[in-house]
Amino acid sequence: MRRRVVVTGIGMINPMGHDAPTVWAGLQEGKSGVAKTTLFDASGFPTKISAEVKDWDVSKVGESVQAWSNRGRHTRFAIGAAKQAVEDSGVLAAITDPTRFGVYMGSGEGNQDFTTFSRMMSAALAEGDYDASKFIAKGLELLDPAKELEQEPNMPAAHLATMFNAQGPNMNCLTACAASSQAVGEATEIIRRGDADFMLAGGTHSMIHPLGVTGFNLLTAMSESNEEPTKASRPFDRLRNGFVLGEGSAMIVLEELESARRRGANIYGEVAGYGSTADAYRVTDIPPDGHGGIAAMRMAIADAGLNPSDIDYVNAHGTSTTVNDRVETKACKEVFGENAMKVPISSTKSMMGHLIAAGGVTEMIVCLLAIRDSVLPPTINYENPDPDCDLDYVPNVARKANVSNALNNSFGFGGQNVTLCIRRVE
Repeated sequence: MRRRVVVTGIGMINPMGHDAPTVWAGLQEGKSGVAKTTLFDASGFPTKISAEVKDWDVSKVGESVQAWSNRGRHTRFAIGAAKQAVEDSGVLAAITDPTRFGVYMGSGEGNQDFTTFSRMMSAALAEGDYDASKFIAKGLELLDPAKELEQEPNMPAAHLATMFNAQGPNMNCLTACAASSQAVGEATEIIRRGDADFMLAGGTHSMIHPLGVTGFNLLTAMSESNEEPTKASRPFDRLRNGFVLGEGSAMIVLEELESARRRGANIYGEVAGYGSTADAYRVTDIPPDGHGGIAAMRMAIADAGLNPSDIDYVNAHGTSTTVNDRVETKACKEVFGENAMKVPISSTKSMMGHLIAAGGVTEMIVCLLAIRDSVLPPTINYENPDPDCDLDYVPNVARKANVSNALNNSFGFGGQNVTLCIRRVE
């Protein structure tokens, strides 16, 4: 019999707040974390808004700002969320063999030094034509090797292992918007098969910088509703016109159920099912029939030993793009059949924006809290019904509801699809 895996600690830092209780309260109140971009001058970009983490640094979790100053912004977020999750779980006191404690991250790239790169390019173009030798010479003069190392996506996982003496499996996946959900799913499998007893899992990302915004604007994926930032992210609404870029980190502590019970840990819920598929279609387009998302949802439900009729809530990928929301709606109809109209679905990206690699685990924690408190967070800005999106999206106002089983969908560029099934533990 495979081991059951539960969540005993949570932590998060995102545009809605600096810890899980604050974020959860804001989501229930239908607040928005979207505003004018301040991390760089976005005045010349089509999109001038984002969902930034504001007024936070590592001193809030007892770390030295100076000691972490050369680390990536995403790494600092991960340190904060992880310290919250580990403290919440009390797991360190239970770990006797550090090789049985691992880390699995869904982390994006980080620590881009645009100022130095600009100076290198200026040197290379000083006499008109591009001169690679001058670019290299200026780089050798200015670049900090430690900062360069910090750009690698695996660095948050490495820092977390050192911080908590986690000598077990240490991995990072970067499957775009599905990354942190995949990290949770794979970390769950590691415990299920007995390769570790405890895993720190989650995601972190910050793409609110010139290259990130340029790329998404060129893909026409982001909203340009700059005049009303808090209204810009409007999943499933007929007037939706793209997602809002966010940033942050969320982390969870996973362990085997009987271990958690023996030590009297607080159990938020069980990761009961995990589904992972690929569309094998186009890089940035979703197949019109939604076959990858359908398969991931069905796989997660079956892995949990449930039927579609057992699902009480879906936290949707719900990006606020025209294609995603329409196809995800179609996929839910295919999976839930005649019950589709009865299953409440909401997108919390309407409030916190799209956290990219950190989005999935953040929304999985939302599912855990919905189960704990019997509250469904709303999809805000749902004002104009779309005939192609006609399910129950919990519009605008949170709702009391008994939730025993929830699905969390994460669908990434490249065609990666991950669904997690979260279950109440009685």
